Amino acid sequence: MIKVLHCYKTYYPDTFGGIEQVIYQLAEGGAKQGTESTVFVHSPDFEAKVTMLDGHHINRVKTLCEVASTPFSFAAIKEFKSLAENADIVHYHFPYPFMDFMHFAAGIKKPSVVSYHSDIVKQKVLLRLYTPLMNRFLSSVDRIVAASPNYVESSPVLQQFKDKVEVIPYGLDKQFYQNNDPAVLQKWQARFPDGFFLFIGTFRYYKGLHILIEAARNSHYPIVVVGAGPIEAELKSQAQQLGVNNIHFLGALEDSEKSALLQLCTCLVFPSHLRSEAFGISLLEGALYSKPLISSEIGTGTTFINIDRVTGLVVPPSDPAALRRAMDEIWQNPELATTYGAAALARFESLFTADRMIQSYTKLYKSLLSV
Repeated sequence: MIKVLHCYKTYYPDTFGGIEQVIYQLAEGGAKQGTESTVFVHSPDFEAKVTMLDGHHINRVKTLCEVASTPFSFAAIKEFKSLAENADIVHYHFPYPFMDFMHFAAGIKKPSVVSYHSDIVKQKVLLRLYTPLMNRFLSSVDRIVAASPNYVESSPVLQQFKDKVEVIPYGLDKQFYQNNDPAVLQKWQARFPDGFFLFIGTFRYYKGLHILIEAARNSHYPIVVVGAGPIEAELKSQAQQLGVNNIHFLGALEDSEKSALLQLCTCLVFPSHLRSEAFGISLLEGALYSKPLISSEIGTGTTFINIDRVTGLVVPPSDPAALRRAMDEIWQNPELATTYGAAALARFESLFTADRMIQSYTKLYKSLLSV
């Protein structure tokens, strides 16, 4: 067994996001490929330092403080060093600036991989202070992995380290999306019998939900929004002020509820408009269910998943009128929607399965250990 230590700032059950999902898939699926995973994270509040989640260990340290979404803890360095000594591979998940510091403070000499999930986009002032440490850290690791060729080409940071970058797309496991409760399906089918547009995600500044609300003015088809987040009240206020009453904010839902909505929706709409959206796991979820996709061209992995006029429609970012035209076109052309959805599933199965992602990472781990 190859022992892999994953390092990120947070994990289940404290947070639920795309990076956490990728780590989970690698940890659980990797066991079938001969890897044994431990996830090392900070936690704001926890009862047990070491726990099991299905087939892998989670080792937590309590967060001392948090600055710019980055948790810190002095105790983390000693704990991280101890865990790394028992690992064959240290797998970092970027961005997390304190992780870079821990790497050097703990004197890590093991083979190391960085999954480069996103550039730092919002914290421009802090980025200038952090850049020297970031560059030293990325120079010191053995391999950097991006999730799409689009992101490699459009990231100034990755272009500096192109000789050690490779692309391994994120993947999902279909078995986690099987909804076997007919009552749940019937409930949502009764509420939205004629179809609907679906958004799933955390309500953050870069998700473009304000653009979706603007685009929805004077439309009549249902738009279902699943999720929660820091700008929820602001978005609901915008919808009310604009008189948009066909957007249904359902809040955060259980996986079985989300699976039912994915199965029943007409189209997955993903209006993220800034580079902080590096990939778009929700787009993969829509493709897995043979749904046409609508996304914006932001130079990231969203357009690696969604190919314009093949798997769906790609519109300019921050353009409510273009988004509205795309939604109208999908709604008014069910045969076209079906064609795009079939192509989205075919692309998912050829590029974005969890098995493919796990096999690629396992191959990478083995190559580093054989050097």
